Amino acid sequence: MTNISILDATINDLELLQKIGRQTFSETFAASNSLENMTKYLEEGFSSEKLLGELTNINAAFYIAKNEMEVVGYLKLNFGQSQTELKDSKALEIERIYVLQEFQGKNIGQLLYEKAIQVANQNNAEYIWLGVWEENEKAIKFYTKNGFVAFDKHIFKLGDDEQTDIMMKLTLK
Repeated sequence: MTNISILDATINDLELLQKIGRQTFSETFAASNSLENMTKYLEEGFSSEKLLGELTNINAAFYIAKNEMEVVGYLKLNFGQSQTELKDSKALEIERIYVLQEFQGKNIGQLLYEKAIQVANQNNAEYIWLGVWEENEKAIKFYTKNGFVAFDKHIFKLGDDEQTDIMMKLTLK
């Protein structure tokens, strides 16, 4: 796949991020979760208010992957106190690497991942960490291939369902 650009997302991209966030999350997790839990999470997790707060947070960054004119994926990174857990100033969290289903397997996730590494290095992060659902074998395989190792687990709430995420880490320095 050619002509993929990784661009900084801005407040002007709010609706676009909302749309692609909901679509990619649904494509990935709808089959394994109840409609009620999915609906609740998609409404709350991708609400305009929540995304606006994240887009204007200086300790968070969004990047979009564009295939010519179409947005096909995105990356969300968290620094310092904006991290969902560890809140380590020496770390960077990859909160999301999401790629539309029809564009998976075309190196877009890898390009977004490489952007995360670049940002981590620019910010002198010692390591990158993330949480990945224990049943998302495709993602676990992707991160393992890129050198991540499991170091802990945490609970991710999807509606009223408590799910286990494997916390994975990549040491940079």
